[in-house]
Amino acid sequence: MLTLHVDTARFRANQHLTLGKAPTLVPVAKGNGYGLGNAWLAEEARLLGVDTLAVGTYDELAEVRDVFTGSLLVLTPWRPFGSAAVQTHDDRVIHTIGRISDLRDLAERDPNARIVLEQRTSMLRHGFTAQGLREAAELLDSLPGLQVEGVALHLPMGGASHLSEVQRLMNDQVAAGLPPHPVWVSHLSDHELAELARTWPEYAFRPRTGTRLWLGDRGALRVTATVLDAHPVARGDVFGYRGRTAPKDGTILVVGGGTAHGIGLEAPTGASTLKAKAGALARGGMDAAGFVRSPYSIGGKQRLFAEPPHMQASMLFVPNGSAVPEIGDEIDVRVRFTTTTVDRVVFS
Repeated sequence: MLTLHVDTARFRANQHLTLGKAPTLVPVAKGNGYGLGNAWLAEEARLLGVDTLAVGTYDELAEVRDVFTGSLLVLTPWRPFGSAAVQTHDDRVIHTIGRISDLRDLAERDPNARIVLEQRTSMLRHGFTAQGLREAAELLDSLPGLQVEGVALHLPMGGASHLSEVQRLMNDQVAAGLPPHPVWVSHLSDHELAELARTWPEYAFRPRTGTRLWLGDRGALRVTATVLDAHPVARGDVFGYRGRTAPKDGTILVVGGGTAHGIGLEAPTGASTLKAKAGALARGGMDAAGFVRSPYSIGGKQRLFAEPPHMQASMLFVPNGSAVPEIGDEIDVRVRFTTTTVDRVVFS
């Protein structure tokens, strides 16, 4: 069993600290709910008293709709197919629009839809170019029923300051003839938001916030795995699905958590520094030799996988002379919250 322990007081203190720095923020609940679940995050957003909650996709609306009673912004752009196509005529939903054809199609299906216009940023993911934004503004003049809730900017996470890019994008909004609307932004620092507010006082900047709001205080969250079994082995003993042999005397420890939970799965990373590239090379060498460091720790020491994780459990190798936990004990496991699914959440 994989268990997430939440220090509720610390968790909520971080939320209020984040909200205090950015009172217009829009909480984001998407994917696996940052390891906590979207429904629970929707309840936390309701308790915060914010007016809007953002979800990633139209399929995620069902998880939060009955919990959070305010407006629901869908970050994935509306398209005339799939789940998005049937999500119309709902005055709580705010659609993201990034193509002229989608603007026309949505207006035909729901002439009174609430929308935000997404601008294309250096991310090159979705959105209107400067010319496209001008065309959208002209088209909106003939679609008076549509309720334009603002303009969305999805910016890169890394790199230097995004201020110069946002300034250019803001100038494109003015050039398109759009009136001052709220600007829904992502991945801007408090300093950048403050500078934009000073430069563009007639606009309201609304940061869409997920990681900093929910995972900003990692000390409030702890994940543990239950020890399920322990088997003493001598050097050369065969074990596991793949018939591996023990490298030396020790214990094969079976613990909760496997690939179904996201254990042992790693999202691709852009290793840009020499240190990061060296680390990736070292991990690859260990993998090739059959010795892979696991995210599980016993007594503060990270242990090796005995073999690749199973679906719902993992096997660790603990060498002789090291402390071996009892069956039923909990050991620490370091996880990437956005790719991990736990069996239960315990609040304290």
